[in-house]
Amino acid sequence: MVAEAKCGAHGETLKLYCRDDMEVICCVCQTSKKHQGHSVCPLEEAAQDLKGELRKELVPLKKSLRRLYEAKQECDEQTVYIKSQSQATEQQIRKEFEQLRAFLQREEEARLLLLQQEHEDKKLLAKKRTDNVTKDILALSHAVIAVENETAAGDALFLQNYNNTKKRAQIRVKEPDVLPPGSLINVTKHISSLKYQVWEKMMEVVQYTPVIVDPNTAYSWLSLSSDLTCVANSGSVQQLPDNPERFSHFVFVLGSEGFTSGRHSWEVEVGDKVDWMLGVVKESINRKGRISGCPDGGFWMISHCEGEYSAMTRPGTPLVLGGGGELIRVRVQLDYEAGEVVFSDPIRMTTLYTFHDFFSEKMFPFFCPGANINGNNPSPLRICPSKVAVWNSSTW
Repeated sequence: MVAEAKCGAHGETLKLYCRDDMEVICCVCQTSKKHQGHSVCPLEEAAQDLKGELRKELVPLKKSLRRLYEAKQECDEQTVYIKSQSQATEQQIRKEFEQLRAFLQREEEARLLLLQQEHEDKKLLAKKRTDNVTKDILALSHAVIAVENETAAGDALFLQNYNNTKKRAQIRVKEPDVLPPGSLINVTKHISSLKYQVWEKMMEVVQYTPVIVDPNTAYSWLSLSSDLTCVANSGSVQQLPDNPERFSHFVFVLGSEGFTSGRHSWEVEVGDKVDWMLGVVKESINRKGRISGCPDGGFWMISHCEGEYSAMTRPGTPLVLGGGGELIRVRVQLDYEAGEVVFSDPIRMTTLYTFHDFFSEKMFPFFCPGANINGNNPSPLRICPSKVAVWNSSTW
């Protein structure tokens, strides 16, 4: 049983509450000048009223606390995701460098083998020449020794053998072969511009893609290839951070690099996909809410939907393919200064549609692999590699 609190001034039980002074008082205190004319109520009534007020004030505090807990969880999840990103990226880097090292190892072994083969060939030629010279040396050596022995003999014996000795002294040996051209290792063939030649050969096996997608902008339903050149609608949601760059309502993803000047182009393989959109967008488009998928909303795109190709104007502009058939590949060309976005069919070599506008902010490549209802549109949009050419300015 809790003991009743007493008034320090009068020793009476504290049963009242003065609302004006916000003070717990006893009945004697109520009659004092200090509390005369004040609003006084029973202790229980005041406690209930003030507890109610505090409970109301707790509501926003609890909401704030809940938001902080959610933010903390988001931070923890972000830390885990960043770690997984780092590990996956490290794995991809190691894989790519391992492929490069394997190529260089094969190239080094092939070139050393060519050098070794030339070494063996040149060594064999040198040995044949050496053998011929050695044979002549032996013949001359024997003749010299024989003549010297005869001239050291007695006069009678010398004269008796003179004719034979003279013949031996008259032995003729042809002059040694002049060192023929190409007898030495062709060092320049093996060393000249070696790094460049290896790099040039590497370009035949290493692909260059002018544009890749940015995984930090990808909607959570999208699946990206490890080299970030393919994007597909997986049909299932992934747990991804809701960072500001990411689209949160549509199956969109942007290219990793934006452009504020110059001319840029890339090709996208659409294959047999029944639903897709491609183009460029300005950096400031809304990524978290409603959009207007036309130039007024910052989108310059073409699309394929329900068997129809169209430019995303308002209203849409139907596209007619030269010669009929389907689009297999689309080329997107951005000329920033000219304010042009050109879509063309690189296979038929025909222009599909050209947007004319004025660009004042960074422009990004845009990809949408479309809806994937019941597995009806699973194949990816694939950014095609480009050929790289090198010109020697000294030949111009």
